[in-house]
Amino acid sequence: MTTAIYPGSFDPVTNGHVDVIRRGARVFDHLLVAVADNPAKKGLFTKDERVEMIRDVSRPFKNVTADWFDGLLVDYARRKKAGVILRGIRTVSDFEYEYQMAMTNRTFAQDIETVFVMTHEEYSFISSRLIKEAAALGGDVGAFVPKEVERWLRKKFPGKRS
Repeated sequence: MTTAIYPGSFDPVTNGHVDVIRRGARVFDHLLVAVADNPAKKGLFTKDERVEMIRDVSRPFKNVTADWFDGLLVDYARRKKAGVILRGIRTVSDFEYEYQMAMTNRTFAQDIETVFVMTHEEYSFISSRLIKEAAALGGDVGAFVPKEVERWLRKKFPGKRS
C-alpha cells in the first residue's frame, strides 16, 4: 500500500488544492493531506480549522485523511509510513521552490520520493493569499474555493460577500 502526504498551509483550501487531492487520491492507496503548522506564520485559520476544512472538502474521497504536523516533513512522513510527498505545481517559480525543497528532503530521507503534479490551467493563478485578500475586501471568491470553504470564509468575514 502506497501512502502519500500532500503537505501545505491550506489557509484556506482552494479549488487548486482540491484538484491535487482528487488526482492524488486516484494515484495513491492513501493520501494524507497534512497541514503544516508554522508558528512563524500568522494564518487566517487555525491549524485545527484547516484540518476540518480539508475533511469537509475531501469527504468524496474515501482514501483521503487530514492531519497536521510541525517539524520536518520527512520526519512526519516516516512516522506515518509514507513513501511519497505529493506537491502541486502552478508556475515555473513554484517548480524552482519545490525542486529545492525536494532536494533538501532527499538529503534528509533518500527513501521518500517527491512527486509533482501540474495544476490544471484554470487553477494556475489561484493562491490562498489572494483569496484571503479578496474575501477580506468583500469580493466574491466562490469561483476559487469549494462551497464548504466559502462558509468558513463568511464566518471569518461576516457581512462580506465571500
